[in-house]
Amino acid sequence: MTKKLKHIIFLLTGIVVLNYFGQGFYLRFDLTKDKRYTLSEVTSSIIENVDKQLIIRVYLEGDFPTEFQRLQIETRQFLEELKAKNSKIKIQFINPDEQRERLVKAGMFPSQLTVEENGKLSNAIIFPWAEIDYRNKTEIVSLLPNGVVQSQEEQFEAAIENLEFSFSNAINNITRKKEQKIAVLKGNGELQDIYLYSFLNDVRKKYRLAAFTLDSVEVNSNRTLRDLQTFDMALIAKPTEAFSEKEKLVLDQYIMNGGKTLWLLDNVQADTDSLYNGGKMLAYPRDLNLTDLLFTYGVRLNTSLIQDLYASKIPLATGNVGNQPQFQNLPWFYHPLVNGNPQHPITKNTAPVRLRFANQIDTLKNNIKKTPLLVSSLLTRKIGTPSIVELQSIAEEPKQESYQGGYQLFGVLLEGDFLSNYANRIKPFDVNSYVGQSKENKMVVIADGDIGKNQILKGQPYDLSLDKWTGEQFGNKEFLLNAVDYLLDDTGLIELRNKTLQINLLDKQRAFEERTYWQFLNVVLPLLLLFGFGFVFNYLRKRKYS
Repeated sequence: MTKKLKHIIFLLTGIVVLNYFGQGFYLRFDLTKDKRYTLSEVTSSIIENVDKQLIIRVYLEGDFPTEFQRLQIETRQFLEELKAKNSKIKIQFINPDEQRERLVKAGMFPSQLTVEENGKLSNAIIFPWAEIDYRNKTEIVSLLPNGVVQSQEEQFEAAIENLEFSFSNAINNITRKKEQKIAVLKGNGELQDIYLYSFLNDVRKKYRLAAFTLDSVEVNSNRTLRDLQTFDMALIAKPTEAFSEKEKLVLDQYIMNGGKTLWLLDNVQADTDSLYNGGKMLAYPRDLNLTDLLFTYGVRLNTSLIQDLYASKIPLATGNVGNQPQFQNLPWFYHPLVNGNPQHPITKNTAPVRLRFANQIDTLKNNIKKTPLLVSSLLTRKIGTPSIVELQSIAEEPKQESYQGGYQLFGVLLEGDFLSNYANRIKPFDVNSYVGQSKENKMVVIADGDIGKNQILKGQPYDLSLDKWTGEQFGNKEFLLNAVDYLLDDTGLIELRNKTLQINLLDKQRAFEERTYWQFLNVVLPLLLLFGFGFVFNYLRKRKYS
């Protein structure tokens, strides 16, 4: 055997050995400024819980516009990080063209986008979805969430920022073994189930739901409190009847013992259906007997209605053509369209939320941290109650000088150690193991009971995110789902929604206008340099060896 052959065999053997041992090592350096390819501790912890094969199918394969190619690349790179953390995770990128019908039936609806390439506009139908299978369970993931964005580029940027939260949240849902429980309170004229269906139908995919009636508090108060404390959260959705002192004490002690609460309250009696039926209605204060309870926790709901020039629309008959009435969608200032706090995970990148006959919230000074979630525009005014609200006022031209009320608070998050409303007071019943101050707890208070109320179409509940008459889209459902997740989140997962990335997107207009320059720079100039180098090289070579 020649010396040269020995070297070749030694080299090949070394390559095989290095490749074999190298399979057990995976090392990747994240040199990006915003650490976009570094998994958070929360995500790493969730991935560690995957003990059986978990398959992620991503329907981002095929001929896509440039933006979707970028989303496809970012999604693939993120999922590769997950796979590197846990070898039980398998990734598949699938072309959705042959599965469109099945995807739609599974709730994965296509998106139609307007694409601009070479200065021309065209439409593209895509399925920005992923599907996760684990232990005979399936979870779907939206890769293009709806949100408040100014352009399609910003929508893609928000989608890339949301990748880690979307996948981590879905994997956490499908792998966790303990389900948290939510009590939907009844007995004080709360919204009927059919009006909460759209919201609660999505909640039940992640949490256990049960109706809980406070009526039994009159018979056995302590037992009612013990039963309520088996739930992790209580939802109080638009009560219309006053709470008794015993019921308030049960709620107070539930909160003192760590129970989370989501309050959807109307402090004024005003309803759109009544307005349509008679053309006008009397709006008057509603006494729920909750003022002192919420005051102790740090907020006060006023009894004024808020009008906002930035409002959603309602349909009105404006005439007839033949025997057919003609409808027009007009802005109704009693239905504010409010934006969320862009700095908080509950409301970041969510679409505007529609409120109906909302009241204003005042915050009070105490030791509780208060974070505004829903805030009006600057162009508002307060309408005191009782007052007559007339439908015909929609035809009046608004005067901007009349809408100088400034920002109004409609939704607030309270966090901290809450003091009991019944400290140093005579209690309506003797509480077993009374607690005067809670440990770290949180609640969300919304001054509109209709924020979670879906419409009814042909006897069936309609999607809370849409208006059945105008077709407008709202962020009500997403906001409420985020609020529930935040209140019940004990891992910090919801904080991933606050992740911010610096994504440099192509300026299409400039690229189109300067396309000749960049084509010359990238195609023609390298060829000219190569030709010049060859010419000079041959000239010098001939001169040297001639």
